[in-house]
Amino acid sequence: MELTGLHQLFAHAKKLFGQTEFVVVDSLSILGVMSGVKAPPRMLTSIAVQCFTRQHPSRIFELRQSLGQGSPFEATYGFYLDPVSPNVLNLAEQWESRLVRVPLDDGIIVFFLDLNDAAIAKYARGEPRDREWIQAGLGAALLSAPVIENRFRQTDFFDADEHERAIKGLIEDRTKFGGRRRPPDSRRLRESE
Repeated sequence: MELTGLHQLFAHAKKLFGQTEFVVVDSLSILGVMSGVKAPPRMLTSIAVQCFTRQHPSRIFELRQSLGQGSPFEATYGFYLDPVSPNVLNLAEQWESRLVRVPLDDGIIVFFLDLNDAAIAKYARGEPRDREWIQAGLGAALLSAPVIENRFRQTDFFDADEHERAIKGLIEDRTKFGGRRRPPDSRRLRESE
């Protein structure tokens, strides 16, 4: 996936309902830092553009049939819009202030979730493909385990299991990528078991 693909998608979205500002989250947040950065291929494999509109986040769901999975757009271009609500993502406080703004043609502006913020949501979900994305980012120094650890403290996880899963994943990845220190929250959680 490349920025040109996002322009095609959001140009169609603009024609369909007039919105021009989109927030891209999850795996394709990597596209916000691609200028001059060589990203690991594993971070670019998603064909689902998870996003919402900046001013009216819920309006993105209006595009599911036209641009979503199984749509004619996906059949033509090989990727699709995957509408999400910012309310279902685990995001650290002040995440909006860290969005990466990238203007495209036709007055379209895409805001990309900071990569370390994207990693928090991926740790919380804990799926193998999410961990592969995180590990590729850590290995390429595009993600920072200390920054992620700090932002864990600023994140309201949906439940204790999700929080524990996120901490466990970070501990494993810090060990694998050279950081041996455990996040402070993990000691407290383990002592309460």
